[in-house]
Amino acid sequence: MDSDFKHHTLTMDNCNFNFSLINYSALFKNCIEIVNKYQSNQNLALGEICRLLNEKIDFYDWVGFYFLNEDQKKLVLSSFSGKPTEHKEIPVGKGICGQVAKTSKSLIVSDVSKEKNYISCDIEVKSEIVVPIFVDSKNIGQIDIDSKKLNAFDENDENFLKQINDLISKNLF
Repeated sequence: MDSDFKHHTLTMDNCNFNFSLINYSALFKNCIEIVNKYQSNQNLALGEICRLLNEKIDFYDWVGFYFLNEDQKKLVLSSFSGKPTEHKEIPVGKGICGQVAKTSKSLIVSDVSKEKNYISCDIEVKSEIVVPIFVDSKNIGQIDIDSKKLNAFDENDENFLKQINDLISKNLF
């Protein structure tokens, strides 16, 4: 599958320089269009955002939204794009997603093999980013993205995903 936006690493004299050709602004506009088009159907809107990000950013290999079920103290998978997962429910505190549900703070894991609390969904996954979604200052869920590349995510991804989550929280909840 060809993607429109790629993440590259240049290596020179044993130093890595990451640069990105991702046009976050254009993708965010696409997300606004999706939310406007499917505002009355939350699951469809979330699914379309997952699909967009998975297809357009070459290292976003799995994209999903989990939402908190407070009574059962677990996250429930709502929408995703990528390889099917058996982790449709995750207890709060367990794994990267569960940690974010507990702390309400974004988490970038550059190398999941070094993370003690990691729940493996796919042996090919090398890094992960999870960013919480807030409605009225309350953590209600999160966007979770897996990559088959080490060190795939940085603060640009985190800021972009925070914008998407803000868009979602203000228009779909």
